[in-house]
Amino acid sequence: MTNTDIQILGTDEHRILFGDALDALNLIPNGSVDLIFADPPYNIGKVFAGLKDKWATDEDYLQWCYKWLQLCVNKLKPNGAFYVMTSTQFMPYFDLFLRDRLTILSRLVWSYDSSGVQAKKYYGSMYEPILYCVKNKDDYTFNADDILVEAKTGSQRKLIDYRKNPPQPYNTQKIPGNVWDFARVRYRMEEYENHPTQKPIALLERIIKASSNAGDTVLDPFSGSFTTGFMAKQLGRRSISIEIQEEYIKIGLRRLGLASEYKGQPLVKETKTTKVKNRNGVKVESVEQPSIFGIDF
Repeated sequence: MTNTDIQILGTDEHRILFGDALDALNLIPNGSVDLIFADPPYNIGKVFAGLKDKWATDEDYLQWCYKWLQLCVNKLKPNGAFYVMTSTQFMPYFDLFLRDRLTILSRLVWSYDSSGVQAKKYYGSMYEPILYCVKNKDDYTFNADDILVEAKTGSQRKLIDYRKNPPQPYNTQKIPGNVWDFARVRYRMEEYENHPTQKPIALLERIIKASSNAGDTVLDPFSGSFTTGFMAKQLGRRSISIEIQEEYIKIGLRRLGLASEYKGQPLVKETKTTKVKNRNGVKVESVEQPSIFGIDF
Protein backbone atom coordinates (compact mmCIF):
# COMPACT_ATOMS: atom_id res chain seq x y z
CA MET A 1 0.00 0.00 0.00
CA THR A 2 1.23 3.50 -0.82
CA ASN A 3 0.29 6.94 0.44
CA THR A 4 -2.17 7.29 -2.44
CA ASP A 5 -4.08 4.27 -1.10
CA ILE A 6 -4.92 5.99 2.17
CA GLN A 7 -8.57 6.98 2.44
CA ILE A 8 -9.25 10.08 4.50
CA LEU A 9 -12.59 9.96 6.30
CA GLY A 10 -14.34 12.10 8.89
CA THR A 11 -13.87 15.80 9.51
CA ASP A 12 -11.01 18.21 10.14
CA GLU A 13 -11.66 17.89 13.87
CA HIS A 14 -11.87 14.07 13.88
CA ARG A 15 -10.06 12.50 10.97
CA ILE A 16 -9.75 8.80 10.19
CA LEU A 17 -6.95 7.55 7.92
CA PHE A 18 -7.94 4.19 6.47
CA GLY A 19 -4.81 2.27 5.52
CA ASP A 20 -1.39 1.07 6.63
CA ALA A 21 0.00 2.87 9.68
CA LEU A 22 3.43 3.57 8.17
CA ASP A 23 1.94 5.13 5.06
CA ALA A 24 -0.68 7.09 6.98
CA LEU A 25 1.85 8.47 9.47
CA ASN A 26 3.84 9.89 6.56
CA LEU A 27 0.82 12.01 5.62
CA ILE A 28 0.83 13.77 9.00
CA PRO A 29 3.10 16.85 9.24
CA ASN A 30 6.06 16.57 11.58
CA GLY A 31 5.73 18.46 14.84
CA SER A 32 1.94 18.76 14.60
CA VAL A 33 0.58 16.40 17.28
CA ASP A 34 0.18 17.14 21.00
CA LEU A 35 -0.41 13.61 22.28
CA ILE A 36 0.07 10.12 20.84
CA PHE A 37 -1.34 6.92 22.29
CA ALA A 38 -0.08 3.80 20.50
CA ASP A 39 -1.41 0.31 21.18
CA PRO A 40 0.07 -1.74 18.32
CA PRO A 41 -0.25 -5.45 17.56
CA TYR A 42 1.78 -7.36 20.16
CA ASN A 43 3.11 -10.13 17.87
CA ILE A 44 1.49 -12.81 20.02
CA GLY A 45 -0.84 -14.40 17.49
CA LYS A 46 -4.17 -12.70 18.11
CA VAL A 47 -6.55 -12.47 15.16
CA PHE A 48 -7.90 -9.03 14.20
CA ALA A 49 -10.82 -9.32 11.74
CA GLY A 50 -9.07 -12.21 10.00
CA LEU A 51 -5.55 -10.73 10.13
CA LYS A 52 -3.20 -12.67 12.41
CA ASP A 53 -0.90 -10.64 14.64
CA LYS A 54 2.30 -12.63 14.06
CA TRP A 55 5.51 -11.79 12.24
CA ALA A 56 7.90 -14.39 10.80
CA THR A 57 10.53 -13.56 13.43
CA ASP A 58 10.81 -11.32 16.47
CA GLU A 59 13.43 -9.29 14.64
CA ASP A 60 11.00 -8.63 11.79
CA TYR A 61 8.44 -7.40 14.30
CA LEU A 62 10.92 -5.11 16.05
CA GLN A 63 12.20 -3.63 12.79
CA TRP A 64 8.61 -2.78 11.86
CA CYS A 65 8.02 -1.27 15.30
CA TYR A 66 11.15 0.88 15.12
CA LYS A 67 9.83 2.44 11.90
CA TRP A 68 6.49 3.56 13.31
CA LEU A 69 8.00 4.51 16.67
CA GLN A 70 10.39 6.90 14.92
CA LEU A 71 7.57 8.32 12.83
CA CYS A 72 5.56 8.95 15.99
CA VAL A 73 8.51 10.76 17.56
CA ASN A 74 8.71 12.93 14.46
CA LYS A 75 5.01 13.85 14.59
CA LEU A 76 5.13 15.15 18.17
CA LYS A 77 5.21 18.85 18.90
CA PRO A 78 8.23 20.05 20.92
CA ASN A 79 6.08 19.89 24.09
CA GLY A 80 4.24 16.70 23.07
CA ALA A 81 3.73 13.44 24.96
CA PHE A 82 3.83 9.83 23.80
CA TYR A 83 2.21 6.84 25.55
CA VAL A 84 3.01 3.47 24.03
CA MET A 85 2.03 -0.10 24.91
CA THR A 86 3.26 -3.51 23.85
CA SER A 87 3.66 -6.97 25.34
CA THR A 88 5.86 -7.51 28.39
CA GLN A 89 8.46 -9.38 26.33
CA PHE A 90 8.91 -6.58 23.76
CA MET A 91 8.65 -3.53 26.01
CA PRO A 92 12.37 -3.61 26.95
CA TYR A 93 13.24 -3.12 23.25
CA PHE A 94 10.80 -0.20 22.97
CA ASP A 95 12.30 1.30 26.11
CA LEU A 96 15.86 1.13 24.79
CA PHE A 97 14.83 2.59 21.44
CA LEU A 98 12.82 5.49 22.85
CA ARG A 99 15.13 6.52 25.67
CA ASP A 100 17.63 7.76 23.06
CA ARG A 101 14.98 9.91 21.38
CA LEU A 102 12.63 11.06 24.16
CA THR A 103 12.60 11.43 27.93
CA ILE A 104 10.81 8.52 29.61
CA LEU A 105 9.08 10.04 32.62
CA SER A 106 7.20 6.96 33.84
CA ARG A 107 7.01 3.25 33.25
CA LEU A 108 3.37 2.45 33.91
CA VAL A 109 1.61 -0.81 34.63
CA TRP A 110 -2.01 -1.36 33.65
CA SER A 111 -3.10 -4.02 36.13
CA TYR A 112 -6.30 -6.07 35.83
CA ASP A 113 -7.96 -9.14 37.26
CA SER A 114 -8.66 -12.32 35.32
CA SER A 115 -12.01 -14.08 35.14
CA GLY A 116 -10.36 -17.48 34.78
CA VAL A 117 -7.10 -19.44 35.09
CA GLN A 118 -4.53 -18.09 32.64
CA ALA A 119 -1.64 -20.47 33.23
CA LYS A 120 -0.97 -23.74 35.03
CA LYS A 121 2.81 -24.16 34.80
CA TYR A 122 3.98 -20.56 35.20
CA TYR A 123 2.74 -17.20 36.49
CA GLY A 124 0.13 -15.81 34.13
CA SER A 125 0.36 -12.23 32.94
CA MET A 126 -2.01 -9.88 34.78
CA TYR A 127 -0.75 -6.55 33.47
CA GLU A 128 0.37 -4.65 30.39
CA PRO A 129 3.22 -2.13 30.40
CA ILE A 130 2.94 1.46 29.16
CA LEU A 131 5.77 3.94 28.55
CA TYR A 132 5.04 7.60 29.18
CA CYS A 133 7.50 9.79 27.27
CA VAL A 134 7.86 13.47 26.48
CA LYS A 135 9.90 15.33 23.88
CA ASN A 136 11.07 18.08 26.25
CA LYS A 137 11.40 17.22 29.94
CA ASP A 138 11.20 20.93 30.83
CA ASP A 139 8.11 21.77 28.77
CA TYR A 140 5.17 19.39 28.56
CA THR A 141 1.50 19.23 29.55
CA PHE A 142 0.58 17.43 32.77
CA ASN A 143 -2.82 18.38 34.21
CA ALA A 144 -2.41 16.87 37.66
CA ASP A 145 -5.59 18.36 39.08
CA ASP A 146 -7.68 16.68 36.36
CA ILE A 147 -6.66 13.13 37.30
CA LEU A 148 -6.55 13.14 41.11
CA VAL A 149 -7.59 9.95 42.87
CA GLU A 150 -8.49 9.15 46.44
CA ALA A 151 -5.66 9.17 48.99
CA LYS A 152 -6.85 6.54 51.46
CA THR A 153 -4.59 7.71 54.25
CA GLY A 154 -6.32 11.06 54.31
CA SER A 155 -9.82 10.31 53.09
CA GLN A 156 -10.51 7.03 54.89
CA ARG A 157 -8.08 6.78 57.79
CA LYS A 158 -8.07 10.55 58.44
CA LEU A 159 -4.55 10.47 59.85
CA ILE A 160 -2.67 13.55 60.97
CA ASP A 161 0.82 14.37 59.70
CA TYR A 162 2.67 15.41 62.85
CA ARG A 163 5.85 16.12 60.90
CA LYS A 164 4.35 19.42 59.84
CA ASN A 165 4.22 22.49 62.07
CA PRO A 166 1.44 22.83 62.92
CA PRO A 167 0.25 19.21 62.39
CA GLN A 168 -2.13 18.86 59.45
CA PRO A 169 -4.44 16.15 58.09
CA TYR A 170 -3.11 14.13 55.17
CA ASN A 171 -4.44 15.10 51.75
CA THR A 172 -7.62 13.35 50.67
CA GLN A 173 -6.53 13.25 47.01
CA LYS A 174 -3.32 12.49 45.17
CA ILE A 175 -1.83 12.04 41.70
CA PRO A 176 -2.07 8.37 40.64
CA GLY A 177 1.02 6.23 40.96
CA ASN A 178 2.44 4.15 38.15
CA VAL A 179 0.21 1.09 38.74
CA TRP A 180 -3.24 1.65 37.24
CA ASP A 181 -6.01 -0.75 38.17
CA PHE A 182 -8.72 -0.67 35.50
CA ALA A 183 -10.99 -3.58 34.61
CA ARG A 184 -10.56 -5.11 31.18
CA VAL A 185 -13.40 -4.58 28.72
CA ARG A 186 -15.66 -7.64 28.58
CA TYR A 187 -18.55 -8.28 26.25
CA ARG A 188 -21.27 -7.62 28.83
CA MET A 189 -19.95 -4.11 29.47
CA GLU A 190 -21.76 -1.17 27.90
CA GLU A 191 -18.58 0.13 26.26
CA TYR A 192 -17.74 -3.23 24.62
CA GLU A 193 -16.99 -3.27 20.89
CA ASN A 194 -16.26 -6.30 18.71
CA HIS A 195 -12.47 -6.08 19.04
CA PRO A 196 -10.11 -8.57 20.76
CA THR A 197 -7.86 -6.07 22.55
CA GLN A 198 -10.13 -3.14 23.37
CA LYS A 199 -8.73 -0.76 25.99
CA PRO A 200 -11.05 0.67 28.66
CA ILE A 201 -12.45 4.17 28.48
CA ALA A 202 -11.09 4.92 31.95
CA LEU A 203 -7.51 4.26 30.81
CA LEU A 204 -7.72 6.66 27.87
CA GLU A 205 -9.65 9.23 29.86
CA ARG A 206 -6.79 9.53 32.35
CA ILE A 207 -4.13 9.75 29.65
CA ILE A 208 -5.95 12.34 27.56
CA LYS A 209 -6.92 14.48 30.55
CA ALA A 210 -3.39 14.41 31.95
CA SER A 211 -1.36 15.03 28.80
CA SER A 212 -3.47 17.27 26.57
CA ASN A 213 -5.70 20.33 26.71
CA ALA A 214 -8.97 21.25 25.03
CA GLY A 215 -8.39 21.80 21.31
CA ASP A 216 -5.17 19.74 21.23
CA THR A 217 -4.63 17.03 18.62
CA VAL A 218 -4.53 13.40 19.80
CA LEU A 219 -3.16 10.71 17.47
CA ASP A 220 -3.76 6.95 17.64
CA PRO A 221 -1.83 5.06 14.92
CA PHE A 222 -3.55 1.71 15.68
CA SER A 223 -7.10 2.73 16.47
CA GLY A 224 -8.86 -0.65 16.67
CA SER A 225 -11.99 -0.03 18.73
CA PHE A 226 -11.43 3.76 18.49
CA THR A 227 -11.53 4.38 22.24
CA THR A 228 -8.81 7.05 21.89
CA GLY A 229 -10.73 9.03 19.28
CA PHE A 230 -13.98 8.56 21.18
CA MET A 231 -12.53 9.95 24.41
CA ALA A 232 -10.70 12.74 22.59
CA LYS A 233 -14.02 13.92 21.20
CA GLN A 234 -15.76 13.58 24.57
CA LEU A 235 -13.07 15.73 26.18
CA GLY A 236 -13.02 18.45 23.53
CA ARG A 237 -9.81 17.44 21.77
CA ARG A 238 -9.19 16.91 18.06
CA SER A 239 -8.26 13.42 16.89
CA ILE A 240 -6.43 11.57 14.14
CA SER A 241 -7.14 7.83 14.02
CA ILE A 242 -5.31 5.34 11.80
CA GLU A 243 -6.73 1.89 11.09
CA ILE A 244 -6.09 -0.73 8.39
CA GLN A 245 -9.06 -3.07 8.97
CA GLU A 246 -12.39 -2.11 7.39
CA GLU A 247 -14.42 -3.79 10.15
CA TYR A 248 -12.84 -1.47 12.69
CA ILE A 249 -13.19 1.58 10.45
CA LYS A 250 -16.94 1.05 10.71
CA ILE A 251 -16.67 1.03 14.51
CA GLY A 252 -14.77 4.31 14.36
CA LEU A 253 -17.24 6.05 12.07
CA ARG A 254 -20.12 5.06 14.31
CA ARG A 255 -18.41 5.61 17.65
CA LEU A 256 -17.14 9.07 16.71
CA GLY A 257 -20.53 10.01 15.26
CA LEU A 258 -19.04 10.65 11.81
CA ALA A 259 -21.47 8.56 9.76
CA SER A 260 -24.72 6.63 10.19
CA GLU A 261 -24.04 4.24 7.30
CA TYR A 262 -21.10 2.77 5.37
CA LYS A 263 -21.31 1.62 1.76
CA GLY A 264 -25.08 1.81 1.96
CA GLN A 265 -25.34 -0.28 5.14
CA PRO A 266 -26.42 1.20 8.49
CA LEU A 267 -23.75 1.40 11.16
CA VAL A 268 -25.08 -0.35 14.24
CA LYS A 269 -23.32 -1.73 17.29
CA GLU A 270 -22.86 -5.48 17.04
CA THR A 271 -24.27 -7.80 19.66
CA LYS A 272 -22.60 -11.03 20.63
CA THR A 273 -24.43 -14.31 20.13
CA THR A 274 -23.72 -17.57 21.91
CA LYS A 275 -25.15 -21.08 21.65
CA VAL A 276 -27.23 -22.13 24.64
CA LYS A 277 -29.68 -24.98 25.27
CA ASN A 278 -33.40 -24.37 25.69
CA ARG A 279 -35.63 -26.36 28.03
CA ASN A 280 -35.86 -29.16 25.48
CA GLY A 281 -32.08 -29.49 25.25
CA VAL A 282 -31.91 -27.95 21.78
CA LYS A 283 -29.08 -25.48 21.07
CA VAL A 284 -30.33 -22.02 20.12
CA GLU A 285 -28.73 -18.62 19.70
CA SER A 286 -28.86 -16.26 22.64
CA VAL A 287 -28.10 -12.56 22.13
CA GLU A 288 -25.83 -11.17 24.81
CA GLN A 289 -26.84 -7.63 25.72
CA PRO A 290 -24.28 -5.27 27.26
CA SER A 291 -24.67 -4.72 30.99
CA ILE A 292 -24.49 -1.19 32.35
CA PHE A 293 -22.69 -2.62 35.36
CA GLY A 294 -19.91 -4.30 33.37
CA ILE A 295 -20.22 -7.54 35.35
CA ASP A 296 -19.84 -11.07 33.97
CA PHE A 297 -22.45 -13.50 35.29
